Amino acid sequence: MSHLTLLIAEDVSKRFGGVQALADVSFTINHGEIYGLIGPNGAGKTSLFNVLTGIYAPDGGTFNFDGEPLERVKPNEVAERGIARTFQNIRLFQNLSALENVMIGRHVRTRAGVFGAILRDKGTLAEEAAIEKRSYELLEYVGVAKRANDLAKHLAYGDQRRLEIARALATEPKLLALDEPAAGMNATETQALKRLLEDIRRDGITILLIEHDMKLVMSVCDRVLVLDYGKKIAEGTAATVQNDPKVIAAYLGGEVTLNLKGA
Repeated sequence: MSHLTLLIAEDVSKRFGGVQALADVSFTINHGEIYGLIGPNGAGKTSLFNVLTGIYAPDGGTFNFDGEPLERVKPNEVAERGIARTFQNIRLFQNLSALENVMIGRHVRTRAGVFGAILRDKGTLAEEAAIEKRSYELLEYVGVAKRANDLAKHLAYGDQRRLEIARALATEPKLLALDEPAAGMNATETQALKRLLEDIRRDGITILLIEHDMKLVMSVCDRVLVLDYGKKIAEGTAATVQNDPKVIAAYLGGEVTLNLKGA
């Protein structure tokens, strides 16, 4: 693996009954880039996310992450290895505060075990204080610190999306995998999200982005992978992908020019 390459996927396949969700999909993600994953509904994007993050086991193919094999690893082990993700449907602990949600994510990196939690020794208490401090810093980072003590269910939709990102960042990921983070956002919220993604990348975290908002994808992603019916049909820069005849056909039947220029 090149020192520039963070993730290598080779010939990844997954079938559900009679449906071939992924068919020999190969791609690479480099350190420090924002890598987009797009395709029509049912193209296999979320299936690829789920295989990568250990929710499903692949039927074939391999992942190599930061120089080590990754396939057939449990979701908690994937997080420990340095991949964090959000979901298309928000999965917060709705009856916990925003701060508590982030603290839960942070516990992936804690040292205190079950006995420390029970005994509440000096070391455990110090670690808990550090977790709370770092979690609040992450809420500031994503712009929802003012809602730190509010229940997650009382946050506006866009703030809940940002809270999910903060919780994922709490695991100290090398790769942040975001599944439709702009879904349901208005134009102002989407622009704020774009700035946040750029900040995250600037701070050294690589991003894998599934997104239906093509203007966002094309304006923020360094490279883009396009799936259709579980197969890779294109990969390259935004300019290359948006002019690829196979991509145009997949989205629009090939009848009109695909206008995916960034905002």
